[in-house]
Amino acid sequence: MQKVSLKKNFVMNVILQLSSMIFPLISYPYVSRVLGPSGIGTVSFAYSVVSYFSMLAQLGIPTYGIRACAQVRDDREKLTRTAQELLLINLLMNVVAYAGLFLCVMLIPRLRSEAVLYVIMSAMILLTSLGMEWLYQALEQYTYITVRSCVFKLIGLVAMFVLVRSSKDVLMYGFLYIFATCACNVFNFFYARHFISLRPAHGWHLRQHLKPVGIFFAMTCATTIYTQMDRTMLGFMTDDAEVGLYNTASNIKLVLASAVTSLGTVLLPRVSYYVAHREEEGFRQVTEKALNVVLDMAFPILVFFLLFADDTVYLLSGSAYEGSIRPLQIVLPTVLFIGLSNLFGMEMLVPMGGEKHVLYSEILGALVNLVLNALLIPKYQSSGAAVGTLVAEAVVLLYQAMVLRSQVGSMLLHMSWWKMILSSVLAGAAVLPVRAQGWNSALSLIAGFLLYGIVFAALMLLSRESLAVQLWTQLRERRKGADHG
Repeated sequence: MQKVSLKKNFVMNVILQLSSMIFPLISYPYVSRVLGPSGIGTVSFAYSVVSYFSMLAQLGIPTYGIRACAQVRDDREKLTRTAQELLLINLLMNVVAYAGLFLCVMLIPRLRSEAVLYVIMSAMILLTSLGMEWLYQALEQYTYITVRSCVFKLIGLVAMFVLVRSSKDVLMYGFLYIFATCACNVFNFFYARHFISLRPAHGWHLRQHLKPVGIFFAMTCATTIYTQMDRTMLGFMTDDAEVGLYNTASNIKLVLASAVTSLGTVLLPRVSYYVAHREEEGFRQVTEKALNVVLDMAFPILVFFLLFADDTVYLLSGSAYEGSIRPLQIVLPTVLFIGLSNLFGMEMLVPMGGEKHVLYSEILGALVNLVLNALLIPKYQSSGAAVGTLVAEAVVLLYQAMVLRSQVGSMLLHMSWWKMILSSVLAGAAVLPVRAQGWNSALSLIAGFLLYGIVFAALMLLSRESLAVQLWTQLRERRKGADHG
């Protein structure tokens, strides 16, 4: 199969990742005011609970499937058999997941009181399995994924403004949330015939996948614990309003982290292909460039939104969510941590067959998160949950960096990471006068963002940072080509 441009994949995945947050980012200013912290918290808590059962149904296949399919993508017959085997495992686990979820809803009063909402939210379990997103990622079909996803996000967004009209529309919001994020997966299933046969293949061999799928499932469990457990524990230990406050901070952090991890996501099929074909130089070049991109994006994002955390919360959710500001400031460093651990773990260790080290790091992070949440949430509530998440992500990153210390050290020697840090800090100092003006949130954010971006870009070019110079050169060459055209 012909390789797709990594640059094009990166652009498409940036759009995809940002569109995945279009509900909370564009609709949040409206929905948060209509439903209030309690309504938002109710849906967020339900989503976090259903996520555990969706995780059970997926069994780690979303990550393992990318690697397994990428390694055989040049052989349609092998690709068909592999994809069908993984889908069958998914569907069998759906039965177990649904049985477990409905049993919990019937037996736990906290869940039974919102039983209809859980039935609606549970649709994501089946739809996620049918979507086979891992197949499209393995084949680097990011243009299709992005266009299809954006269409459904747009439909869901319009419907939300039309149908969610009061604080009583919690069920409708839950339905539209699932529709916007998962309904397009039905098309994925039928569109897959362009790449694999939908007729049952001969010689299914499910057992070969069980051990690696088990490892990836354990990784997913650990990751879910320290990414979703904060909301779940908040829901049981506090109330829906506190979950709603934390959810605002968490959603903002997720949008920013998605932008940083976009390149890493598209690398897994490519680096898996390189490892399978022993192309060591290609692997090194791609991962080194990815590290440069992650650092160039994460540092300025971290500094800017630390400075403008209050304006960001007020613009997106209103003054009722003032309690989200401190948790947001606490979790913002995880944008950098997540970007790096995604690169070290998913894009380096996994293709190299080191998924057990990713598993160990995530188990350690999950344990740290659970302990800190239990200690801090009762007293500090959403801020306590934010601290638990921050420390857990730092622990995961440090473990993976230690395992890859020789490779990471070599990559850092080839880039001027200090230029990124210095440029981010100086650009932050340049926008302090904007903070002091007392403008409304929208004007403050726009003016601050423009000034920060200009100063940061100028400093990176003046310091001759390699990636900045490369992008500037390419831009100038394109302008010259357009002028001559």
